[in-house]
Amino acid sequence: MSDKAWVAHYDKGVPLSINYPQAPLFHFLEESARQYPDRACTIFKGAVITYKEMDALTNSIAAALVDMGVKKGDRVGIFMPNTPQFVMAYFGILKAGGVVVATNPLYTPPEIEHQASDAGIEVMFVMTNFYKTIKKAQPNTKIRKLIVTNLKETLPPIMRLLFTLAREKKGGFRIEGGLGEGEFWLPDMLNKYRGAPRPAVEVGPDDTALFQYSGGTTGVSKGAVALHRNVVANTLQIKCWMTGLEEGKEVVLMAIPLFHVYGMVAGMNFAMAGGASMVMVPNARDIPDVLENIHKYNPTIFPGVPSLYNAINNRPEVKAGKVSLRSIKACISGSAPLMRETKETFESLSGGKVFEGYGLSEAPTATHCNPLLGVNKTGSIGMPLPDVDVKIISLDDGETEMPMGEIGEIVVNGPQVMKGYHNMPTETANSLRKLKDGRTWLYTGDIARMDEDGYFYIVDRKKELIKPGGFQVWPREVEEALAAHPKVLEVGVAGIPDPYRGETVKAWIVLKPGESVTEEELKAFCRERLAPYKVPTHYEFRSELPKTTVGKILRRELVRQHKEAAKN
Repeated sequence: MSDKAWVAHYDKGVPLSINYPQAPLFHFLEESARQYPDRACTIFKGAVITYKEMDALTNSIAAALVDMGVKKGDRVGIFMPNTPQFVMAYFGILKAGGVVVATNPLYTPPEIEHQASDAGIEVMFVMTNFYKTIKKAQPNTKIRKLIVTNLKETLPPIMRLLFTLAREKKGGFRIEGGLGEGEFWLPDMLNKYRGAPRPAVEVGPDDTALFQYSGGTTGVSKGAVALHRNVVANTLQIKCWMTGLEEGKEVVLMAIPLFHVYGMVAGMNFAMAGGASMVMVPNARDIPDVLENIHKYNPTIFPGVPSLYNAINNRPEVKAGKVSLRSIKACISGSAPLMRETKETFESLSGGKVFEGYGLSEAPTATHCNPLLGVNKTGSIGMPLPDVDVKIISLDDGETEMPMGEIGEIVVNGPQVMKGYHNMPTETANSLRKLKDGRTWLYTGDIARMDEDGYFYIVDRKKELIKPGGFQVWPREVEEALAAHPKVLEVGVAGIPDPYRGETVKAWIVLKPGESVTEEELKAFCRERLAPYKVPTHYEFRSELPKTTVGKILRRELVRQHKEAAKN
């Protein structure tokens, strides 16, 4: 496997290796500001910030942070949705030498407390609509300073928004009782530091850029520490993979959350590296708003998740041709398995290409992807990106490399792999291990196999293996079988306790609107596609399934809910 069979199937123009600049991550913004100063960097409800303006605004924020006492290596939080202010805060923090810790704005106070305390955040950027949540969490954290900004339904020109919003009497900007000690309006800060140069803080490729907390789908959230060179490398790997794109001319629909490493790297940083315009979508679940942005701004690149593509596929206005998707050329799909029907339907509606990739917070963000132009194999996560090596390692000893076609744990070596987990030496040692070749490999916890062409196929999560009566059942295989049923919209599968088999297979089903089906019909459907021990013995019909903010079904939450219901 170490001969990298996959490189023979790279698209024409994709390099085998990349020459990475020895520069910090904000180099991409500064270069695009130099080459495309008047090109829109962000577009948000009609308001445009050019690359030249974004570069200047982030310099102002960096200068303000340094004057506020932020030192190189300090962790600074961002608690806001996809808005221009997120981009400003992100690159402002990096230019100040700080470390970005982006937090899910849907988090509850206890979840914020864990992340903020673990990272040691003392300064945080926050939107006014999440201000109360932060204030509830703040007493149990080290957060001492808040930089507050606002999200409004309709915006005037962006500069007017930033420099006059603090003085408006209407529009919901004011917080009851006003801001407290150690709290600052972002518009006032930008006004005060307007025109300030980037601070003279030396930031290099081996400095820390991000603490990216895992989504916690398999347990406690861990802070993956990414250096500037890790994120620079992955940004360029993704950019080089997307052959045929035009520098300074593409439009990226930013619907995938920016606090998630996928949106942050494959969306925002990818756009920055190519001078692309970003159309900011604060809530990807608001499908009418997503479609309105597509209609108005004709995006060419649309990174997303299968549930989002599926939701668009099933919108009546899309089916009727009232909203055109024809501007879209390329969609990298990640965070969850991409089903064949979802892919083919979206491609027929848009005329673009939807290709599945794979990655994780510990290699921010992508390690594999199907080719843009070449063969996309159904069920495959594609091939390793340039400079990425991959092995399939035995589940028995954790060291032996498995033959082609055999399943095992997928381990990765590449320039984007994290430094380690923050304050978790044991977990770091378990995840980053040296093999006989002397190189350090990231153990992903995902089970996979490789075919003769170097395409990889995820079988499932190592921790989510179901063992009914001693057999091995991978949830993803059962989900794919059920998802093929014409009446099934979404499905989640997990193991639940069983007094006879120890564990048995249960499926949670969401049907397409207006459809109905019985358990017996689903069982019969599964028996035609799965071995008897893999066929679910329990079925539960739902209107929706619990998911992460990027659309990944939370199997462990389904199991928890099942156990709670069983108690009652």
